[in-house]
Amino acid sequence: MRNNINSSVFQLVMTLFLSCTLINLSAMLQPKNVSLHADISHAIEPLKIAVVGLTHDHVNWILGRKNMADIQMVAIVEPNRALAQKYSARYGYSMDIVYSTLEEMYTQVQPEAVTAFNSIFEHLAVVEFCAPKGIHVMVEKPLAVSVEHAKKMISLAEIHGIHLLTNYETTWYDSNHEAYDLVHEQQKISDIRKIVFYTGHRGPREIGCSEEFLAWLTDPILNGAGALTDFGCYGANLSTWLMKGQPPISVTCVTKQIKPSIYPKVDDDATIILNYPKAEVIIQASWNWPFSRKEMEVYGQKGYIFCKNGRDMQVMVDEKAGSKTWQQVNQLAV
Repeated sequence: MRNNINSSVFQLVMTLFLSCTLINLSAMLQPKNVSLHADISHAIEPLKIAVVGLTHDHVNWILGRKNMADIQMVAIVEPNRALAQKYSARYGYSMDIVYSTLEEMYTQVQPEAVTAFNSIFEHLAVVEFCAPKGIHVMVEKPLAVSVEHAKKMISLAEIHGIHLLTNYETTWYDSNHEAYDLVHEQQKISDIRKIVFYTGHRGPREIGCSEEFLAWLTDPILNGAGALTDFGCYGANLSTWLMKGQPPISVTCVTKQIKPSIYPKVDDDATIILNYPKAEVIIQASWNWPFSRKEMEVYGQKGYIFCKNGRDMQVMVDEKAGSKTWQQVNQLAV
């Protein structure tokens, strides 16, 4: 494998696949025909969670999430008081639940689970603190910055019997679940021969990410890489799932610095090729797309499935009949 940024790119790519292969992707294994947006307000007791870190901009999703009575945010751990106050003003939580360290938080509150929205490098420290105490952990994608970190986190989760989950936005896409069903349950396109991913956007600075986020997202230590880590992980996650955990027999990766004046320390473009005995996966992760995208194309022996976003799909199972939308395919199946 060759790359023109640093010699650790192989470890970074393999970290993505180790994370996806060894961690239980329970969110993707829910029963068929169960809505991803089902009303779960009937839960008896909400899960008491602590949010650890506010520097990952994806934290806005959980802070701004409507009350579904399934979780209760009992604490926030964030040493940057000004940042915590900014989000307090935006989302209305009390600063009384904000603590500077995990230790300080745990002396006052014992959450059942934590969600980590700090740098990827800090994920290991969160698991090291929480696992021995029996606290379940969900980290924002990806799991870790290195194979070494990933193995330590997985070992701690197994030893202490906690759930260790990685949150990928694309896990919740209805289109991806429908694609899996069409491939494996209905066998509409026969065996997979090629999967192509297009993931990324114009760049984190270009789309207006916060300075707190950019401070570590563009750091090769704290993030592990640039676009390679930021967006290569989505394809690693979904391809591992679609290939039912089968490991690739070889991995090739090319990284580029197209905008070194903006991102001088990390790659901003990466292409990963996974070679399987009878299939190939191409993951195109970039901070150079002209628009935001998380798209997936799955090609089988008899047809293809194109997931344009979380809902829109094009499916072709008969070349003569041409491609159809997801809705049209479902109507034909009824």
